[in-house]
This record gives sequence, C-alpha cells and structure tokens, in this order.
Amino acid sequence: MSRNRQSSVIKFRTTLYNVIYDVMLSRGWKETEDDDMDWDFHWADKQWMCEVFDHVHLNERQRVNHFRNYYELCRKDNLIKNLKRMKRALEREGKMEEAAQYDFLPSSLVLPAEYGMFQEEFKRNPGAVWIMKPTGSCQGRGIFLFTKLQQITDWKRDTRFGANSDQGNVDIYIVQRYVDRPLLIGGRKFDLRIYALVLGYAPLVCWLYRSAFCRFTQQRFNMNLKDIGDRFIHLTNVAVQKTAPGYNRQQGCKWSIRKLKTFLISRVGEAAANQLFADIQGVIIKSLLAVQKVMINDKHCFELYGYDVLIDADLKVWVLEVNASPSISAETAADYDLKFNLLNDMLNLIDMEGKRNTEEVHCGGFDLIWKDGPVSDQPATATVTSFLGTRNTNAIPSHKIQKPDALLKMNTNERTLI
Repeated sequence: MSRNRQSSVIKFRTTLYNVIYDVMLSRGWKETEDDDMDWDFHWADKQWMCEVFDHVHLNERQRVNHFRNYYELCRKDNLIKNLKRMKRALEREGKMEEAAQYDFLPSSLVLPAEYGMFQEEFKRNPGAVWIMKPTGSCQGRGIFLFTKLQQITDWKRDTRFGANSDQGNVDIYIVQRYVDRPLLIGGRKFDLRIYALVLGYAPLVCWLYRSAFCRFTQQRFNMNLKDIGDRFIHLTNVAVQKTAPGYNRQQGCKWSIRKLKTFLISRVGEAAANQLFADIQGVIIKSLLAVQKVMINDKHCFELYGYDVLIDADLKVWVLEVNASPSISAETAADYDLKFNLLNDMLNLIDMEGKRNTEEVHCGGFDLIWKDGPVSDQPATATVTSFLGTRNTNAIPSHKIQKPDALLKMNTNERTLI
C-alpha cells in the first residue's frame, strides 16, 4: 500500500476497546476489519505475535506493538536468565563494578529446574520469607508467600511439577527471597508502575515516561507469620486490592509519582530522592541492555513496557517484573487522563503521520534516555539526572479529554496522576 503520510487516514487494527482505541479514534484514524491485513498500525495481543507475525509480510510503513520474542524480558524466568547471563559476561570481561550493579532482582531461582539449588538456598537462610510467582501470570494470580518447605508440598506434588510429567505441561514458577523491609508510607506497602518505550534494539532506543504512579495496599504492612498469607498486606496489584474489604473505589489506591517524589524530598532530602529516581532509570536501562543481544529486532516493531518497581527501606530499587502488555484500561477519570496522554505521546513518537522532529529528546511526557548510549541534555552540574517524576507540562488537560460516560458519572476523590 502506498499513500502519502501527511494526507492519508491511518488505518488501525485492535481487539482492545479501551483507552488505546479512544486515542487512535481521537487522532482521526480509521479501524479496519478484524481479518483484514490492510492496516498501518496494529495494537496486537501477544498471541497474535506468536501465531501470526512470522507468517505475514509487512510493508514498509506497518507497525506493531510487540517485538517477536518479547518474552525474553517479560517472562519472569527469562528475565532472571538474561540478567544472570549479563552479569556473568561482565565478570568474564573483568568489569566487576558494572557486574555488581545487576543486583536489582531479589535472589531468584526457577522451579522445577532449580529446585535442588533452592533447597540449599533455603537451608542457608533459616527464617527467611520466600515468594512464589507463576512465570506467565499477571495481576497477582497464583502468587503466595511461605516460610517452610512443607508449605509448598501440595504445589510440588502437582503432576505438572513431578519429574515424570510431560515437560511441555510443567508449570514453571519463580521463587524469590521476599523483600521484607519495603519502604512504607502511612504504614502501607507500595510499588511503582513505570512506562518505558523501546523503538528498537539495534541500536537500543529507549524513551521513559515521566508520569507514573504508585499502587498501595489497603492493609498496614507487617511481617507477622500469621499474616503471611494475607494478600491485601503483601500484594500491591490493583486487581487484588480492589477486592479488599473496605476498598474505596472513589479514592482508589494510587498516588502520582510526582506526589511520591515530593513526599520523599520532605522525608529523606532532595539529593537522596534525586538519586533514587536516577537509580530507577538506571535499572530500566540495565534490564534492556541485558536482553539487547537476544531480542529479535524488527523495524516494524516497538514495545511499551510496564515496569513494576519496589523501593525498600534503604532506598534500594528492586525490579519485580516487566510487563509487555501493561493495563491500558482505566478505572477512574484520573487514570484515564494519564493513560490517554501516555498513549497519545507514544503514538507521536511512533509517528505514523510523519510529523516528528527526529532530533528531539523530549516528546510530550517522554524523555529519551538511551540511543545507542546514554542521552541527556542536562548540564554536568545538574542535580536532577532523571526527568522521571517531574512535571509533564505538555500533558493534555483533563477538561480537553473526552472520557467515557461511566467515568464522568463517578464521584471520585482521586487526584491527578500526571
């Protein structure tokens, strides 16, 4: 298909009718039929990438929102494998200081393959709390904490874990040392959802969105053994927390990352807060570098990643997981405003219309942080080295964003997330 980018209507395909659908329509794009390959932009699900992508020929201007082997970063077991491989490679090159920086995943092993190693690790850490996570699940499904090997006996005896089971049907889990001293606000645990956009891996080009949010638990945090199984204390997933007794939908369970940064400046000082946000940006870059050589780069592909990050009481950054399909549905008007701006700015960078200045390092709420090397237009003396958590002055104001009627009718006290 050949058409002038400046004047032609962009054709899109998607099976998701949430914020991304609204953003594409707001740009004047036109939806195509479900089984039609005559599209310019496809917001595809991961199943389509696995089953269809290798069997179609895309023309020069068609774009799709996943890399072919996205799972190298976004499956928990593959993330662990690639980070360990990167660390070993750096050590072999004598880059010990750089290798030591790849310590942002809690001690992690893959089960059942490394069950023997886990038993040894478990015995070396008596009294430690561990967390089990299925590799392919999301929204907190299948996650549980334990302190005794007997507590996973039923799981271990499952036929899908047994030594005689068909390897293709084995349920793969990650077991990790639980971060039992998280930073708390108001006595509650929280994590952060941060968005990074990768336009390519050869070379690596990454943009970081400066607006993000924290997700809080409904219950006050404690490490009492009797509460180890309480998901409302230990899991920050919104899908879990909104089912908690007393959950207030009007108030929600989110803070903007700007509000978090302001709070941290008042609590630990500006220098420590700025360093923390630089550390968050740093671990995102390191995780991408760890998969760069194994990722199948394709000029038709890009990826918007949702990073889930935890901060502990010592202000150390831990990556919990990386999502290839972060939720782009909205439960409140504030949530909608954030995701509408995020996705609209993302499409400005994808630039289907051919309007973008390719030399820019800031685009809407996105800041270019890596382009075959670190990128910064800040002076060497600047105290802020990451724009993460700073004001997005280019955001579309809430009153100019047309929201679904259901959100407009909600009586909510949730503050802006931008």
